[in-house]
Amino acid sequence: MAKIKHLAIKTRDPNELAAFYENTLGLEVVLRRETGAVYMSDGYLSLALLPMREGDTHEGLDHFGFAIDDLQDVANKLNAAGVMAPKVRPNNPPFAETRAIDPHGNEFDLSVHGFERVEYQEDRAEKKEKIPEPA
Repeated sequence: MAKIKHLAIKTRDPNELAAFYENTLGLEVVLRRETGAVYMSDGYLSLALLPMREGDTHEGLDHFGFAIDDLQDVANKLNAAGVMAPKVRPNNPPFAETRAIDPHGNEFDLSVHGFERVEYQEDRAEKKEKIPEPA
């Protein structure tokens, strides 16, 4: 079974929101990116605070992410469900390898390596991991 391990919130001020979660609930900052994104964790769930981009109209939940064991298996099941196979994330995020969209248009990330450690696409390429195509 896939495990929900990641939530992403779009916000006007990721640093201010990170300070709130750090000071009020004790979450720890795991990574601050040059993009302005701040990644936090409670030791179980990853929380990404993403800066709003031009054209964004509201703050709030942007996407969520699952830790999975087998990307090929999930890609096949998505295909069988009539939705597109997961796609490689274009902006080289440090945690999730791919993104998919459910039948209602909700975006979700998929990660085989998990959301606990920073690992970029070039790190995975060195291990010769590749994103499978649905069978």
